[in-house]
Order: sequence, then C-alpha cells, then structure tokens
Amino acid sequence: MMKEQGNILFCGVGGQGILLASEITAYGLLAAGLDVKKSEVHGMAQRGGSVVAHLRFGAKVYSPLISPGEADLAVSFEMMEAVRYLPFFHNNSRVIVNTHKILPPAVATGKMEYPENVLDELTSRNIAVTSLDAFAIAKAIGEFRAANIVMVGVLSTFLPVKEKVFLDVLDQRIPKRFLEVNLKAFKQGRRLAAGSGK
Repeated sequence: MMKEQGNILFCGVGGQGILLASEITAYGLLAAGLDVKKSEVHGMAQRGGSVVAHLRFGAKVYSPLISPGEADLAVSFEMMEAVRYLPFFHNNSRVIVNTHKILPPAVATGKMEYPENVLDELTSRNIAVTSLDAFAIAKAIGEFRAANIVMVGVLSTFLPVKEKVFLDVLDQRIPKRFLEVNLKAFKQGRRLAAGSGK
C-alpha cells in the first residue's frame, strides 16, 4: 500500500476510458479522507490521440499538475504511451501497463513499425512494472469496455484506500446496468495484482 500522499499519471489514447478511471480513483481517495486535485488533457482524443490525466493526493494538495520526475505511479492504458511519459518517472516509480496494443496511425498505415520490447524501456531504467492485458481480462468477464476498471482495480492495491471504499464509489458512479460487470472487472484487477506479488 502506498503512503498517504502521491502523484498518479494516467495515460493512453482516446476511447480507453482513461478519464473515468481517473475520476473513480479521485473519488476513492476523497472518500478515504484525502485531498485530491486532478487535471486532464485530451486533445485529439476523439481521433485516437494521446490522453493524459494528472492526479495528486495527500493531506493538502495545492496543484493538480505533476512535474517531470515526480510521478510515483502511472497507469498506462497502452504500452507506447508509457514510454512517451518516461520523463515524468523517477527511480521509485511504478507503472501499471496494459499490454493490449492500439496501433498509432503511422503504424496502422505501414509507414512505421511498432517497436519491439517496449516494456524494456521501462525496466531498463529500474522502474517497477506491473503488466497485464486488461482488454483480454475485461473481455473474459463479458465487457471489453471495462478494461479501464480492471486497471483501476490493480491501481487500488497500491493506494491507501480500502477495497470497500472503491466498491462504494463504483456503486455510486457507474450506471446500474453496467455496475455488475464493472465490479467484477475491479475485483479481477485486485486479484491479479495480489497474485503477481506486485
């Protein structure tokens, strides 16, 4: 479990549910009695462009923005995006990475190739990496769009927030018709993190 203050960077591409993931995380931290500030940039998100959200929490937080070298945790919904934000990490950062690839336009059109061994760029810098195929996990429980909540489940194991607090937040924030599958996704993410030994 993480200390009572920290900086979390969420990154990925448009359509992956990154902003909802950051909101659920923020509400969980708030419900646990912490101060939270959050900011997001979604530029070309509707066209599959890069999306990033900054979240800072602690006893008192004055700014939502994370400076380079100060992200304690990162949740990367796409591998290449984790590498894009390398300047934000430090030696004790942990990056939770979804290994499901979303090809950038230049790769999809054949102009460039998707780099091999993307995760090596992180581990070679002594950054702790927790990797999983959140898309496959979500698909297996019946709703591929719940991959973002699988990621939040993994993330939650590194935060000073009890599981029940997050379950209550999901109950309050997720439409009832999608609640059951999202609760499954969250719990599966937590189980995966526990099984990996983090």
